[in-house]
Formats: sequence, C-alpha cells, structure tokens
Amino acid sequence: MTQAELVFVPIPAIGHLISMVEMAKLLVDRHPRLSVTVLIMKFPFDADVDSYTNSLATSVAAARIRFVHLPCENIGTEISSGSFLTDFIESNKPHVKRAVAELVDSASSTQQLAGFVLDMICTTMIDLADEFGVPSYVFFTSSAAFLGMMLHLQLLQDEHHVNITEFKDSASELDFPSFTNPLPAKVLPSAVLTKESVRPFLEHAKRMRATKGIIVNTFDELEPQAVRSLAGLGAPAVYPVGPILSLNGETKKKAIDGHRGDDIMEWLDKQPPSSVVFLCFGSMGWFGEDQVKQMACALERSGHRFLWSLRRPPPSIGQVEIPSDYADPAEVLPEGFLQRTASVGKVIGWAPQAAVLAHRAIGGFVSHCGWNSTLESLWFGVVVATWPLRGEQQFNAFELVVELGLATEIKMDYRRDFRMESGILTADEIEGGIRKLMEEAGSERWKKVKEVSEKSRKALTEGGSSYLSLGRLIDDILNNMPLI
Repeated sequence: MTQAELVFVPIPAIGHLISMVEMAKLLVDRHPRLSVTVLIMKFPFDADVDSYTNSLATSVAAARIRFVHLPCENIGTEISSGSFLTDFIESNKPHVKRAVAELVDSASSTQQLAGFVLDMICTTMIDLADEFGVPSYVFFTSSAAFLGMMLHLQLLQDEHHVNITEFKDSASELDFPSFTNPLPAKVLPSAVLTKESVRPFLEHAKRMRATKGIIVNTFDELEPQAVRSLAGLGAPAVYPVGPILSLNGETKKKAIDGHRGDDIMEWLDKQPPSSVVFLCFGSMGWFGEDQVKQMACALERSGHRFLWSLRRPPPSIGQVEIPSDYADPAEVLPEGFLQRTASVGKVIGWAPQAAVLAHRAIGGFVSHCGWNSTLESLWFGVVVATWPLRGEQQFNAFELVVELGLATEIKMDYRRDFRMESGILTADEIEGGIRKLMEEAGSERWKKVKEVSEKSRKALTEGGSSYLSLGRLIDDILNNMPLI
C-alpha cells in the first residue's frame, strides 16, 4: 500500500507551529498510510521555535512525523511597512521548493507526495503545490467566524469595491453572515484597517478559495452559525477538526526546561478552589510601565488572589520581536506592591498556560483572546475576561462576549498593533472587570462555559463532530492523491 506524504508549511510563530504539529499528530495517529514532513522556516529573532522542534524530534519520530529546518533568511524586522510577513514567506519559497524536491527524489517506491498543508498566511505557496501537481489545503489557526470575516471582506473589496480601511475609527456595524449579531467595525483586525496590509491580507482569503479544503481549529458545537455560513461565502470544503491543543504542560510536574513551572504549580496547590484570577497575554503580549501600574493597582484593590504573567517589552518597539521576562518585576510595579500582595498574589514571567488553566485553583482568566488560549480556556471550563491586543483578538473578544455569551469584558476593542494603540485602561476599569469575572461562579455564563467544555471533549471522541470531520479530510487526501 502506498504511503501518503503530506508537507506541512507553518509560520514559525509558536502558536501557529504548535497547532500545526498537533494537527500532524492527529493525522498520523488516525491513519497508518499518512506521514508528515514539517518544513520549519526561521524568523531571525525567535529561538523558542528551535527549542520546541528539537524537543519534539525524538518524541514524534516514531509517529511518522519529521522536521526539516530551512535556512534562515536575513530580512528586516521593521513592522511599519506592514510587509514583514509577506517578504518573509516569499524569501522562503525557494527553500520550500528545494526541500520538497529533495523529499520527492528520496521517496521510496511505496511513498508518494499527497499534498501541501499550508498555514493560513502561507497561501502564496499554493503555487508550489501546483508545480508539484498535488492538492493544497489550508490549516486555519483562527476561528470559523474569522475565516468567514476574511472571505466576506474580500468579497466586499473585490466585487463591491468597498474600501475596507474606511472602517478605521468608524462607529458603523456590518451585516455579517457568520454572526447573528451585527459586527462593529471597531473590532475588525488591524491588518484590514491599514492601507499597506489590507490587500495582501485579504489576498489570502481569495487564494484559499482555490484550495482543496480548509482545516479549521474549531468544532461545530462552538460555532454552528459560522461553520454553516462558510459555504455561502464561497469556501471550498471546510473541515472543523478542533479543538487542537497542546496539553503536554497540563500535569503539575511537566514544564518547559528553563522555566520555573514547578514553583508556579506549588503556589497554586496552596490556594483555595476557584479563588485565583490568572492574567496572561500570550507569547507576544506585553504592556508599558504606565499600564502595568494601573493593572497592579486594580489587582491590589480587587482583593482577589492572582497569578500574573508579566512580560518585559521587546528592546526595539516597532520591530518584530518577542517579549522576555523581567529579571526583577519590581522595577515596573508600584513601590511595595510585591510585599503588600505577597500573601494573595504571585507575579511571574512566562507561564505554563495549559497547566495553570487546568488547576482547580483558577477561577477566571484575563486573556488577550488569542484563539489557542480561547480554546484552552473553554477546554478547561474557565471563564475569560477579554483584553485583546493584536491580530484578530478584538474580533475573538466580540465573538466570545456578544455572539457566544461565553466571556465577560474588560475591553473588546483595546489594541496595540501596526502602530495602532489604545489609551491606557484605568485601574477602575480593570478592577471592575476582574470583580465581575470572579463573581461568575454559578452564573448562566459560567454554566454555559462548563457545557461547552464538555462538548469540546466529546467532539474529539469517536463519533464526535471533529472526529468525523477528520475522517472526511483523510478520505479526501487519500482519494485525491495524484496518479503515478
């Protein structure tokens, strides 16, 4: 029987990469004919990707997944032009083409290239799949609703000649087929509100229409309206296969090397059930000193126990770089804050997020609303208070609070992205949001989150909606392998 080899091309942002690797594991675990080669492009500024893939190399080798590291390209990291990702992907196309050619040349008589699975923002590499004569699929790391938004705005721009950037600073609302509620322009992603980025961003939506299918990290029971709307927006076959999560950090003793995961979990073990508010803003999340002081004041006045993942801003604001941990967070916190809150709070750097959310002590999650974090919070049944920063997070916040009724709001339209920056949130606003969040226990919203948590787990079990969707995807891959 011929083995079907899939080539995965993720963006090397850790949230995208981890999701795609977990997707690869799902495929090879489900069907013995499938194997995956993951091509790792390299950002010039992020060492976490190498350490992550190196840690996986031995553990998943037996599972028919291998990693090929592509050469690092020296391109600028200035974000003001809005073209960093576009330039980065284009610069890597020759490396991807060479790696796939070598893969094809070295394949045995029982192995065959079956297709490309491309990150949602690597759609220009569909051309390479066409050159090799194989189908391409897109792995969509965001919600079905966000996919619907991209397809909808692309149609408005290309067929109805709407200037999407005119929605910037607009109070208008859009009729949006993926939601039952009107979509406020203020929660559209910065990429479509910025002249330099809107066309390349929506070009991805146009290119997705030409693929064999779109694999979405969601499940039918979470976004029924959004999933149903996609066919009417011209999407190809859609496969909701989520929630795809990396839960290796879920156990108490599991922590990434070099981080004090055990210390965090030991502190949580000493806290009462559902008593701690967890503040964490993703791998790219950081705040300036003035905002940090307002957050600290709010936490202290709220009286709630807290675990706060506080990250240092990157050294060059305006460059594409990631935040780091403070050697001493006291340098940006109000004087005496750490001493006054020592009995109820803990300020940390990096956080083992899944392990924290799984802990019985966590009663609420102040989150940036990245989609992976959203799915993790729902999996563990933890109510979120929204504080988005960048990307599609404002859109996610609106979906969670208004459309799905699964979160409370600190702010839905806060942003710091593409040089678009909101004003500082006051301690009063933050404190009010934290109090509301921590009073959710037993509420209708709390019960709804617990119900969705159960549904998310059932979706992945045999006979569940995502299990069945994954089976349909595998059938499509195997049935559309090119004839030798």
